[in-house]
Amino acid sequence: MKRTLRITGLLLCLGAGGVWLATGANRGWTKTRVPVRTLDAITGIEGIEYRRQFVPGVDFLGAAAVAAGGLAAGSLLFRNQPKRTRTIA
Repeated sequence: MKRTLRITGLLLCLGAGGVWLATGANRGWTKTRVPVRTLDAITGIEGIEYRRQFVPGVDFLGAAAVAAGGLAAGSLLFRNQPKRTRTIA
């Protein structure tokens, strides 16, 4: 059980880092809307529209690291199982 919790914590941390890198490695806070500049075809005036898009930030990495640390710390609650040896009588 100890090993399972530690491996799960490691996979969680690596997976969150991979998602963060794959979505642009935003070094700010997590965003759910992204500004997009648009140009009006008739007047030529620039405007900003907001598009719905999830961009994880460093708080996403922090939450994943805390969760992974919690799993690793939870593994310390379990004792090591002594290895059983067979004795031949």
